[in-house]
Formats: sequence, C-alpha cells, structure tokens
Amino acid sequence: MRVILVDKKLKRLGILTGGGDCPGLNAVIRAVVKTSILQYSLEVVGVEDGYAGLIENRFRPLNLNDVGGIISQGGTILGTSNRDNPFHYAETEGEKTIFKDVSEKVLKNLQNHGLEAIITVGGDGTLTVAKQLSEKGVSVIGVPKTIDNDISATDVSFGFDSALTTATEAIDKLNSTAISHHRVIVMETMGRYAGWIALEAGMAGGAEVILIPEIPYKIEIICDKIKERSYRGKRFSIVVIAEGAKPAGGEMTVQRIVAESTDQIRLGGVGHKLAQEIETRTQLETRVTVLGHLQRGGSPTPFDRILGTRFGVSAVHLAVQGNFGQMVALRGIKIIPVPLSEAVSTLRRVSPECELIKASKSVGICFGDE
Repeated sequence: MRVILVDKKLKRLGILTGGGDCPGLNAVIRAVVKTSILQYSLEVVGVEDGYAGLIENRFRPLNLNDVGGIISQGGTILGTSNRDNPFHYAETEGEKTIFKDVSEKVLKNLQNHGLEAIITVGGDGTLTVAKQLSEKGVSVIGVPKTIDNDISATDVSFGFDSALTTATEAIDKLNSTAISHHRVIVMETMGRYAGWIALEAGMAGGAEVILIPEIPYKIEIICDKIKERSYRGKRFSIVVIAEGAKPAGGEMTVQRIVAESTDQIRLGGVGHKLAQEIETRTQLETRVTVLGHLQRGGSPTPFDRILGTRFGVSAVHLAVQGNFGQMVALRGIKIIPVPLSEAVSTLRRVSPECELIKASKSVGICFGDE
C-alpha cells in the first residue's frame, strides 16, 4: 500500500516525535507547521506519543496557533514514546506478552486520515522504524534527534547542545562543592554507547578524568591520577563517566531490560560502581551525581532552536519535492538530505584518535587507558 498519491500535489502532512524527549523538538514541530501552512498551504496533522499514536489511531490537526510560543519550550507538545515499535508491538494475551507486526494497521490509519507523507523526528530507533515503514511504501522524511549525538549521517543532532550545556553547568557546580569538602565527585552522564556528552562536558568543565564507552578504562590508572593530584595538594577531583563506559575486559553496567522498546537495554549505575572502587583504593571521600533526565529537560539552547528550525523547514521542502526515504542532516554549515538507510547504518561514536581526545590528553585529562 503506497500512502502518497504520486500524481497529485501534496496536501496533507503528518509529524510525530519518537524516542526519548529532548530540547528542540518543539522548534522542529513549529517549523514544520509554519513552513507547511505559510509556504505551501498544507494541512498538518500531529501524531500523539510517537509510534504509539500511529498504532492506536491518535491524530490531531495542528495550526499556527498550536505552535505559537513553543520554540523555547522543552519536551514535545505531541508527546513521545520509546516503547512502541509497529514491527515489534507488545500485546498482552492472558498472562503472556507477545510481540506482533502491526505495521499494516499503521498503513491503514495513515490512509484513513488522508496523510500522504509523514515526518518522523527521532533517534536511531525511531529512524530505523521510519526506514522500515519507507520500505513498506510509506512516504517518510526523517529528522535526527538525540542528546547522544550518535546518528552517523549528520555532524550533530539537535538536543545534544542543550544536554551538553546542562552537563557542563553541573560540573561547574560540582567543582565548588568538591573543592570545599576535598572530595572526589563522580558525575554520570547519558549517551548510551557514545561518549560525546561525557567527553565534551568533561573538557568544557575541566574534569580530571573522563571515561567513555569507546575507551575501556583501568581502575588503577584512574586512582593513580587522583592520588597524584592529592599528593600535589589538589585534594579534589572531578570524574565524568558516560553511562556506557566499561572497564578493560569488562562489560557495560545494565540497569534493566525493556523488552518492548526499540532499544531494550537501559544503562545506568556505572558511576556508583566506580565511586566505590575509587574510595576503596584511594581512601578519599567520593560522592556520585547521576544527571539522568536532567539532560533531557529544560529550554533548548539557541543552537538547538536554530538547528531544529532548519531541520523542520528542510524536511517540509523535501516532502513537497517528493524526495522521500531521506533524513535531513547537517554537514558543515549546510542541511542536506541523506538516505534513511545511511542514517541508521551505524552509530556515530567517538574515535579514540580524534582531535578532541588528543587535545584532552594534551592538557592532562585522564581517560583511564594510559
């Protein structure tokens, strides 16, 4: 079933926000609605709570009044979900949970609402589902959203700069209390399998140790760094650790498994494990701060408001041109289309040989590897 009416002008466009929320989502929604209405006289329909809304038939019209004043708001006015994959949808039968492919139901719902194309805003899980829908004939445009900054086809995703700003401000505040109490403070950031938030926040905040998934660490090297500082009279240290970091020869710390999610593994807890080891080995008082969902909340930075706006505008242009199966991406200073298949082919992770790592090591930051 092909959703778009190929021989007719696009008239009705949908938009959904999937996966974890982040600052800048409302900027994208606003840009899509305003560009669609003001430039192309399109009708815009919002899908509530990501793919859950597509499956459960929850749609609502969006007009100019709906998006007035939302560019500075965090979160998403449409709601979101990271648990509802139409190709692996959890349903309860008796006492059992079974998983079904309900993608045909999604196609019917789109057709019943007259949606000729849909813009999906999300991370690698959301965009992977978008690619699968595209392969079934749905006219899809993807917009990359993630605080993790791990979508390989774009130089940066909106949401990352806001999360980075939150993490950096947290380090600034932790520094003052660490100095006052002569403590080691371990700060755990999000990021899943990519260390971008920990790396750049650690650099910007002046952390002594940064631990990321891409560079397995040795606890002995970390403790030697902290003790060496203590011997020099620096009786405090800031250690930034990404939730996906792991010791050499060890595994990531998994908090729980969510079977129905597009990304089933939930990481977390590595900061507490590390802090216990540091305190035991160094005999220095060590505390932990887990930023968690603070990194997802709050007002977007100017950078994310602008990038989200540019992404939303470009997504509408692509839809009107009929250039589907694409994701908008930032390359250098330009927004370009890239195939969804390229966008989700691999994760964008930190290279241990990248300039940021080299610059960090040049100023004495320890990554636990040497």
